Amino acid sequence: MSRDRGPRRLRRLDRSVLMAASVTALSLTASGCVVVHGEREVLPGATQDEAVKALQDFTSAYNKADKSYDSSLDADHVTGPLAAIDEARLKAGHVINPGGNPNHSPLEFSDVEYTIPKKAGWPRWFLADARANRGGDARWLLVFTRDGLDDEWEVSYLTLVAPGKVPEFKKDQDGWAEALPVGSAEFAVPPAELSEKYVAYLQDGGDGFASGTHTSGWRQEREKNGERPGLVTQYLDEPLTEGDYAPVALRTADGGALVFFTTHHYEKQTAAAGTSVPEPGEDVEALTTGEIKQSLTMEFVSNQVALDPRKGSGTTEDEVTVLGRIQGLTAAKGE
Repeated sequence: MSRDRGPRRLRRLDRSVLMAASVTALSLTASGCVVVHGEREVLPGATQDEAVKALQDFTSAYNKADKSYDSSLDADHVTGPLAAIDEARLKAGHVINPGGNPNHSPLEFSDVEYTIPKKAGWPRWFLADARANRGGDARWLLVFTRDGLDDEWEVSYLTLVAPGKVPEFKKDQDGWAEALPVGSAEFAVPPAELSEKYVAYLQDGGDGFASGTHTSGWRQEREKNGERPGLVTQYLDEPLTEGDYAPVALRTADGGALVFFTTHHYEKQTAAAGTSVPEPGEDVEALTTGEIKQSLTMEFVSNQVALDPRKGSGTTEDEVTVLGRIQGLTAAKGE
């Protein structure tokens, strides 16, 4: 699901600068008027009914866009990494099948659990944890966000996690979860630094991340790909942390954090003289500019969800565990 907006891909990175003034709620007490400022008051990100409707609206828009291969039909319901991933997917689909998706099957969710944190200021957000009619038994984790009361709820993060791996969250007596400041230093890695630390690990290895499919396994896969005769594969990884690509974090019941974060990746394949790059699939060709002669550079956006333990919690070496990752091709260039 990829949505690379080309020159517009990072169009919302400065949106927080342009936020409208928060709505001020006015309440009366026995002593007179008390002004409650929305930007300072700690409030739930949404009501349960709002969260349910947001998921329904997203699912409806997503299915319309997928059926028609028309990104304008769900553009108001996706943002950040999912928007980048989804738009490119729909663009490629339209190039291959201009009449729409011949294999469209409506996405449906069931067994939905909503985790809604209380926080001050905007953006406000919440998490939907659901099963879907695809992806086997995996749990679908969707982060909904908005920057003001008049904005639509948009999904910024969408990841899949194996059953039983979604942690229990810390909640207050009213059932509201705790949104964490991403700069907090109480965790193995401050959530704000996870994107940077993750790409450094992918490039150079080292400590800090537990072994798994999205850490040591991904590095091993890259090493294997780099050993093919007559073909050199190079990787460049970048953090992506601003605006709607910023990380968000929830407090888990054990004191740690569940963190959603974004990264940006390039993969360049260069063929030896007298040979050519392996022919890419039609999805890649649909997003490729230039002529593929000696090399092909592919650009990806990836969103991850990770368990970030509290320092000294007893977790092995305070390692971050990446639970799930969805990566999408957003552009390609042939040379």
